[in-house]
Amino acid sequence: MNDAPTMPPRRYALSFTTGALLTREGALLAPLFIDGRGWEQVRDDAVEGNLLQARTHSTGVRLVRETVKRLSVLTDEEVALLVEATASERAHLMWVAACRRYELIGEFAEEVLRERYLLLAQTFGYEEFDSFVRAKGLWHEELVALKDSTLQKLRSNVFKMLREADLLSDAGTILPAVLSERVAARLSARTPSDVRFFPTQQGAVS
Repeated sequence: MNDAPTMPPRRYALSFTTGALLTREGALLAPLFIDGRGWEQVRDDAVEGNLLQARTHSTGVRLVRETVKRLSVLTDEEVALLVEATASERAHLMWVAACRRYELIGEFAEEVLRERYLLLAQTFGYEEFDSFVRAKGLWHEELVALKDSTLQKLRSNVFKMLREADLLSDAGTILPAVLSERVAARLSARTPSDVRFFPTQQGAVS
C-alpha cells in the first residue's frame, strides 16, 4: 500500500520589503480601527488623507497597505493595547505582527533568534539568516528562486526590524526582551504562546 502523498509546504509570503517595523505607522492607523472602521476603510482613509505623511502617493499607498496587513493579524484587544502602549510595548507588538504576517520571519525568530539566546550565544548576524534560508530552501522553492538583491533586501529589513524592536544591538548582540505583563498575557493567550518570537526566558502567562 502506497503512502498517502504529502502536501507541499505553504509558500512563504515574501513581500516585507516596505518599511521595517512600522511602529510609528501602526500607532497612527490603530486608532482608526478602534473608532469602528474596518481595515479596508482604514486603508482607504489613510491613503486619501495621507495620514502617514509619505512624500509621494505611491509610497503612501505601499506603507499603508503593508501596515494594515500587519495590524490585521493582531487581535482587537492587541490593537487596542497598541493605541495606549508604551514605546517598548508598541515595538514588541509590531514585531509580533511581522512574525504572524510573515511565517518566514516568525520561524526565524523562534528557531534561530530565540534558540541562540537560550543557548547563550553572544553573536547574531547575517550568516545566521543566510544559513536559515538555505535550510528552508530545501522545502521552499520560492526561496531558491530569489534574486540575490531581493534576498539581501529581505535580510536587511529583518535585521532592521530586530534593531528597531530592541532585540538586537547595532554590534550584533542579542538583547533579551523584557515583555510587560499585559503584552505577555496577550501573547500567551494563544497556543502556542507567541512569546516564542522573543529572546527571553519568560514563560507563558496563565
